[in-house]
Amino acid sequence: MKYATIELAGKLVSTLGFGAMGFSHWFGTPDEAQGITALHHALDSGVTFVDTARAYGPSEALVGKALRAWSGAPPIVATKVDSLGPRRRWGTPVDVETVFPRGHIRASAERSLKELGVDHLDLLQLHLWWPTWGTEGHWLDELVELKDAGLVGGIGVSLPDHRSDVALGLVTTGAIDSVQTIVNIFDPTALDALVPLCRQHGVAVLARCVLDEGGLTGAITATTHFPAGHYLDGYFDATIPREVYLDKVDRLRSFVPQHAPSLAALALKFVTQAEGITTALTSMHIPEHARANIAAVDGPDLPADVVELLRTRHRFIKNFNHATHWE
Repeated sequence: MKYATIELAGKLVSTLGFGAMGFSHWFGTPDEAQGITALHHALDSGVTFVDTARAYGPSEALVGKALRAWSGAPPIVATKVDSLGPRRRWGTPVDVETVFPRGHIRASAERSLKELGVDHLDLLQLHLWWPTWGTEGHWLDELVELKDAGLVGGIGVSLPDHRSDVALGLVTTGAIDSVQTIVNIFDPTALDALVPLCRQHGVAVLARCVLDEGGLTGAITATTHFPAGHYLDGYFDATIPREVYLDKVDRLRSFVPQHAPSLAALALKFVTQAEGITTALTSMHIPEHARANIAAVDGPDLPADVVELLRTRHRFIKNFNHATHWE
């Protein structure tokens, strides 16, 4: 396992992080035993960062249960304050008093502490942030109060999908310790401005959707179907015909196996070796996925010319969430 040069909570951050959204009910009922096995394998393989959220339902409780059964060094555990308001808040700004009313941040943090079974959160993130809220206000005051009280180690924000540039001003203030945003082969725009700025100001970058909700693994086909209620139900058919998306994925196959053993490995390497990325979060709640992802980042880096080609010639910026999760 490789580790970032920046630390969080005084600990080394593995370049691959355990995304615990898979412990939610969004992908069907989670298998607790399987999930605990997967998390333990990841930790045993050197993963030191676990990301969850209040919004992920049973995820925090399952992470806590898994860590209580883990005898090794405790990882960095990050969670997120549940955001409130209309679903359109994910795509267009809604006032901060609606999304994070006064007192809500502390209440959410206290619930997270209870669910995780801990007395301290290594990193607490707002599960949404818009620049229209300004770079100061009650939302920041409440985060800082939790930090000053020793209940929280670091504070950060998770940005709207495909909107990495909205946090450029916030990053320069020195008020936050981390930013979470989408980074993948299809949408590497965070690498253009946000990530370099975070490097300058010592802010950790937590990359999410590095496999583009599984699309960059090559596992999605023309006949792949997700059941009603599944997070990805209708996702790959939103805004554009699915065959257009699959064609973009197929164009990446020319890099396999010369530069990576699989499409998933190619996508993971692209993000984890990018300068300024602290950790790349992937759902690893299935043991075989955890093993494959860890093996991918442990292998040799992609050549610089391949990275540049992927970053510039294979951009395919679309926002499926606009049609599936903002209404």
